[in-house]
Amino acid sequence: MREITIRHSTADDIAGIRSVYEGPKAYSGTMQLPFPSLEKWEKRLADFPPGRYSLVAEVEGEIVGQLGLEAMQNPRRKHVASVGMGVKDAWHGQGIGSRLLAAAIDLAENWLDISRIELSVFVDNAAAIALYKKHGFAIEGESPRYAFRNGEYANVYHMARMTRL
Repeated sequence: MREITIRHSTADDIAGIRSVYEGPKAYSGTMQLPFPSLEKWEKRLADFPPGRYSLVAEVEGEIVGQLGLEAMQNPRRKHVASVGMGVKDAWHGQGIGSRLLAAAIDLAENWLDISRIELSVFVDNAAAIALYKKHGFAIEGESPRYAFRNGEYANVYHMARMTRL
């Protein structure tokens, strides 16, 4: 297997990040829409507010995955972060998501003093649910008709990983 490098994204990565989310698997499994514009991603990634981080997975110069981590800024929820990620369609099942998630967990728990990481995942995304469970996330609830996707409403699970109680 080729070496996977995980690092913080830069402005030079914007086109590569956009390419991650233009694949049907990526936009169907996330809250992204088809046909993402470069301008949208430039605006989203150009100037991060405090507490936001963007990690990319790179293989031989190609961006193959991206993960966003947002540490909550409310003083009463400063111990919480949320994550969302996408993996390029051709790279599913090759450890990209696992490496990105492990790096985000390390950043959150060992450097940002985060003890709760939250996410939402479509209930029919068995591979993502298995990945999250592998990394210590548990299903905490389900929201029916959470998002409109591919012509119909879809449910999501809310999952979280907690450390230090």
